[in-house]
Amino acid sequence: MASFEWFVSMRYLRAKRKQKFISLITIISILGVAVGVLALIVVLSVYTGFTEGLRDQIIGVNSHALVQRLGSVIAETEDVSLKTRTVPGVQATTPYIYAQALISSAGQSGGIVLRGIDVESAMQVINIGQKMRAGALIDLNKNLEVPGIVLGIDMARQLQVWVGDRVRLISPNGPLSPMGVLPKIRTCLVVGVFETGMFEYDSTMGYVSLETARSLTDLRQGVHGIEIRVDDIDQADRVAAAVQSALGGNYTVRDWMQLNRNLFAGLKLEKIGLFIALDLIILVAALNIISALIMVVMEKSRDIAILKSMGATTRSIMRIFFYQGMVIGLAGTTLGVAGGLGLCALLKRYKIIELPPNVYPMSTMPIKVVPVDVGVIAVSAILITLLATLYPSWKASRVRPAEALSYE
Repeated sequence: MASFEWFVSMRYLRAKRKQKFISLITIISILGVAVGVLALIVVLSVYTGFTEGLRDQIIGVNSHALVQRLGSVIAETEDVSLKTRTVPGVQATTPYIYAQALISSAGQSGGIVLRGIDVESAMQVINIGQKMRAGALIDLNKNLEVPGIVLGIDMARQLQVWVGDRVRLISPNGPLSPMGVLPKIRTCLVVGVFETGMFEYDSTMGYVSLETARSLTDLRQGVHGIEIRVDDIDQADRVAAAVQSALGGNYTVRDWMQLNRNLFAGLKLEKIGLFIALDLIILVAALNIISALIMVVMEKSRDIAILKSMGATTRSIMRIFFYQGMVIGLAGTTLGVAGGLGLCALLKRYKIIELPPNVYPMSTMPIKVVPVDVGVIAVSAILITLLATLYPSWKASRVRPAEALSYE
């Protein structure tokens, strides 16, 4: 019986001369589903690529997880670092000191966020050394007459300095005198310039050695925190929880997802919103399927009556039109998936669309095709189109042979 229903369904999909309008609506329905699926795949792939690109940029400058002591600095730096490195999944650790200061050159000035780092261990945890435009991060350890500093490229442009120039750091954390607090002033030599691609980092951040950071703050021993690099960034939350258990309740350990929770939660919500909005395109195509099948039912009411008179059951009639809608949905989904994947491959290979680097953290349109996303899109498109066939199929099954043939 299934072969008979399939045969009749395929015959109805092939238009005769007087049914070309119905065939045109069928083609439009297939194209509507295809365009909806294609748009969903491309947009979500771009969005996923942008999110992962942004994540990589953030993690490149910062660590995968951060250890801090509640209410104070970490005095036992070596002990805490050793305990942290013994936790499975931890790849490397590095201490840091955080400071804010005023930075000035010959004719310009501005605020700067300073990160005091241990260069050797920091290069194993953060990849700022791979983003140098001039100089090298290791130059902070050079024995110079003045301390070295590494600046972001936008900060260097603002101050109109480059490698070899001198800048002045002014910190408010100075000694108290009868005249008030005396600021601490240090002259530093620019030994490197980095570029992360993110304006907020490149325009506000600078790196100095731990000793230089100590001289600008009141911190004589210990550090503000310890940065961690893990083996798998997707398991950073699990590793952070294990480090928290190893260190005890006096410490707090936060992974990169917690440190940037609001940003990535917002991006995830926007992705869901885009998925729902673009699904409406497929819903419009489903409405076209409903109208096309209803017109076929109206056109074929005499044929349906004859089939029922010959013994076709109500379920068989429903299957005929259900198969017809299923073919439309599968054809549209297949075309959409093929077109979406092809367009994503084209955009990824030839870098057709370029982005302004001063606005976005990447220079070209990012593309990241996630098989799970493609699967969800395909399944949702097929389900929507199958649901669209239920009413026309039910309508066809309700045709009464006596009424349909009474005027023949």
